[in-house]
Amino acid sequence: MESKVVRVNQRAKGALRLGAIGLIAGSALAFLATRDLARGEGGTPVPGQVINGAHHALDEGQRIYEKANCVGCHKWHGGGGGGYGGAALSLRATQLTRDQIVEVVHCGRPGTGMPRFDRDAYKDYRCYSDITAQDLGKDLPPDAAAFLRPKEIEKVVDYVLEHIKGKGPTSYQDCSDFYGEGSRACEVYKNIPLNSQAAGTEEKKR
Repeated sequence: MESKVVRVNQRAKGALRLGAIGLIAGSALAFLATRDLARGEGGTPVPGQVINGAHHALDEGQRIYEKANCVGCHKWHGGGGGGYGGAALSLRATQLTRDQIVEVVHCGRPGTGMPRFDRDAYKDYRCYSDITAQDLGKDLPPDAAAFLRPKEIEKVVDYVLEHIKGKGPTSYQDCSDFYGEGSRACEVYKNIPLNSQAAGTEEKKR
């Protein structure tokens, strides 16, 4: 009888040890899965788009560019073209100033698919010389799928100015900077000479 009790106790202790090991392992995996996530405004995790399991955004501005799905219309390279919201303008070729880009992100572009990323746009945040939502009517820009805080808007605009605006044709280095060195997403740019890309860009402008 005594030996049976001992065996039961040993089994119970073994089960407890296995449970503890499982909890520790689960916590470790959760930590590994989240330790590289960027922290957005208010400490909210902002994951970058994962390519080949190794993508880390350049900075907070790029993380917000991805989080806000700017890539959906303007593409990762900012070249624009067809997208979910229609034909997006090229951020690489834009002549807008920093203040103008900030206003566009806050307020969207009336009459187009460019959404407003500020929930207070046309209310507390005044847009385009105090134009109102009532003035715009059906041309009021749509709400973004995810609104951004003012500081986030500043950061994403600074990212566009530093890494996209005025950078010319898209290159393999641009792609590697965005997705990470060795990403398969960049293979298409690897064997294209920069001067060929430039020629193609000039041809499109004509």
